[in-house]
Amino acid sequence: MASVRKRTLPSGKAVWQVDYKDQGGKRRSRQFKTKKEAEAYETKVRNEVVFGIHTPDSTSITVAEAAKLWLETCEGESLQPVTLKGYREYVKLHINPRLGAVKVSRLTRPQVETFKDELLKVRSRVLTRKVVAALGAILKDAMRRGLLAHNVAVGVMVKERRAEDFDEADSDIDDVDRIPTKEEVRMMLEKASELWPLSIMETDAKTGEQKTRPIPWRPLITVTAFTGMRISEVLGLTWQNVDLRTGLVKVRKRVDYRRQVGPVKSKMGRREIPIPPAAVQLLREWKMACPPSEMGLVFPFWDGQPMHYNVARKQCLRPLLVACGLVEKPKAKPTPEETEKPDAKPIYGFHNLRHFAASMFIELGWNAKRIQALMGHSTITMTFDLYGHLLDRQTDHSSAMAALESSLFGKK
Repeated sequence: MASVRKRTLPSGKAVWQVDYKDQGGKRRSRQFKTKKEAEAYETKVRNEVVFGIHTPDSTSITVAEAAKLWLETCEGESLQPVTLKGYREYVKLHINPRLGAVKVSRLTRPQVETFKDELLKVRSRVLTRKVVAALGAILKDAMRRGLLAHNVAVGVMVKERRAEDFDEADSDIDDVDRIPTKEEVRMMLEKASELWPLSIMETDAKTGEQKTRPIPWRPLITVTAFTGMRISEVLGLTWQNVDLRTGLVKVRKRVDYRRQVGPVKSKMGRREIPIPPAAVQLLREWKMACPPSEMGLVFPFWDGQPMHYNVARKQCLRPLLVACGLVEKPKAKPTPEETEKPDAKPIYGFHNLRHFAASMFIELGWNAKRIQALMGHSTITMTFDLYGHLLDRQTDHSSAMAALESSLFGKK
């Protein structure tokens, strides 16, 4: 059924060749550098032929082709539009650029592990987990179609971080491909003005006294959307690092999951970000209403202590997105289990506002190096990996070439 032999090519190069017949009786062969590799393949192909699941390389499709078939299947199912959009972006931006040209029959477990590790260097654990799951679904679909013998993505895991390594950014929707539009952010800021004054008068239930309760949500959302700061950095911002005269915010501190204030994680995280006049004026007004804090925090909890990320998410971002209708749309025919879940799921997290700010910086025409500095990325490579598609979109290639021609030939 299958055999291994040493063969010398016309070039004089020696290879080890596996000769076999597939389940259809057709003769096939494949060459390897070492005898060990050839024997391992011979054992593998022998078993696959017995069970009728062998796919020769010559008839195998690529990962990109398998992904296309999988997406077509998904489109025929009753999936949320936002879910389908996410799947397409996982394939287009992450899977195809790295693995698209690889034939599914040649894809190996080590390749998938490397793919996962490389993705973790530039993306969050949440997004990496989703992309790896999508790759597994693609290979599973290929197996269902008889195009693949084994799903090598099975068992490739993205481990949860330990609590002490927790970063709030990873608990949110972290897809750079999901960037709020200007219309959506404008709606969010306008709705925040409707929902939340900077303070309200409340009556103490025990004493009957009138007390002023500050509400930080409008300035917090505004600062996040305009600066692109991480939410941990927004919560760690101090008045000492806000220059209301020049409209400049200095990023120096962050609040971790234990509500501990500490320095930002890296040297590049220390940066200065300009803010627009309207945000400056709002911060001036908020400073008058802000609860006193020993650390001088701009957005402290009501008792003056650092605020936990989940408080801001649950009391500010979530109700704001729900009020704006920026939630996943219900299915046409929800399951009984889904009808028992009345809570709408927001489509954005704080990190999406960070990506929105980056997209606005790019729209202003600021170059990649400046974007890197404003976003606090450790390398320019990270900036290009995250926002390269936006930077490229902003480039007017025809104008650039015309300028080059004028410079070279002295044309005006």
